[in-house]
Order: sequence, then structure tokens, then C-alpha cells
Amino acid sequence: MARMTPVDLARWITAIVFIAIGVTHFIRPVVRGMAAMVPAVFHGRPFSAVGWVWVTGVAEIAGGLGLLWEPTRAAAGIALAVFLVCVFPANAYAAGKREKFGVFAVPFWPRLAMQLALIALVLWVGLAP
Repeated sequence: MARMTPVDLARWITAIVFIAIGVTHFIRPVVRGMAAMVPAVFHGRPFSAVGWVWVTGVAEIAGGLGLLWEPTRAAAGIALAVFLVCVFPANAYAAGKREKFGVFAVPFWPRLAMQLALIALVLWVGLAP
């Protein structure tokens, strides 16, 4: 049996985290909080706020699973990086509204740093052999 390398371990952990977070997009109380984070400009274009939460949950689950299968690994890493860029406006919107979003309202600069680190991580685990 082959030994697990550091990138293999990071890949598994990253995949499990994305899958788990994706699953939370279908838990009713979480959906309400996340839907409130969707900026109004996206409501009904082409989905409702809840629809966007579901779509992003599916994307996170698919991306996590994709990291685990070698033929889709690179595409999944790139797709997750693009995904993280695309969802950042919702995180930035929530950042300044702690009283409304509670735990979802991570302050802007720490959230930006975390988002950049996550982008680097998914690209590393997705593109590394």
C-alpha cells in the first residue's frame, strides 16, 4: 500500500471539509442564515436566495468529491478556486453586518485572508501530483 504524502492528507482533509460544508447548505436553519447573505442583486437571477444556497452547496460537495478522484482532481481544484472568488461578495456583504449574520459575519480582512489561503490550498491539492 502506498504511503500517504502530505499533499494526499491535505487533499483528503480539504475534500472532507468542502463536502461537509456543502451538506450544511441543505440544513434548514443554516439555509436561512446563508440565504440572508446573498446580496439582493442576485435574488431571482436566475435563482432565489435559497436557490443560490443550494447551488453553492452542490458545488462544494461536487468540488470536494472531485478532489478525491484523480481524473477530475485538477478541474475540481480550479473550479473550487473560481467558486471561492465568486462567493466572496456574499462574505464581504455579511462582514459588516454582524448583528444580522452572527457567526457568518467574519470581519472583511480576516475573511479575505482566509479566502486567499483557501484558494491557494484548493489549487495546491488540485494541481499537485
